Amino acid sequence: MNSDFTLAIHSLTLLALQPDRMSTSEYISESAGVHPVRIRKVLSLLKKHGFIKSKEGTGGGFIFALDLDEVNLWDIYMITSEGALQPKCPESNEQCIVGANMQRVLFSIFLGAEEHLGEYLKNYTIKEVVDLVNQKQ
Repeated sequence: MNSDFTLAIHSLTLLALQPDRMSTSEYISESAGVHPVRIRKVLSLLKKHGFIKSKEGTGGGFIFALDLDEVNLWDIYMITSEGALQPKCPESNEQCIVGANMQRVLFSIFLGAEEHLGEYLKNYTIKEVVDLVNQKQ
């Protein structure tokens, strides 16, 4: 799983906590502790898929576009990390029974793991992430 997944969740959660105002990429990047260019890449992806809206110019920025209950973590995973769990297999000896079959076997196993991950991530919406963030420790 790559950091775009966590940066997307971070960004959406921050935007969800400020529903009545636009947030700049600089503001979001300060919260996430990454360079604004990294955040802009993730925000661009979120905008492309309709999760957020943006406005340019003075007073502009980004704002959540959907109901918080409509977006689950699997939705975010699918646009940022789909296939990330698939193993990277080197070129193997096709004359060996293991070498000839390992990529297929591992792909099947990890595809199943990603399906299980999807079922788990579907249980968490951005609203639930916001609620967990707001819980007092």
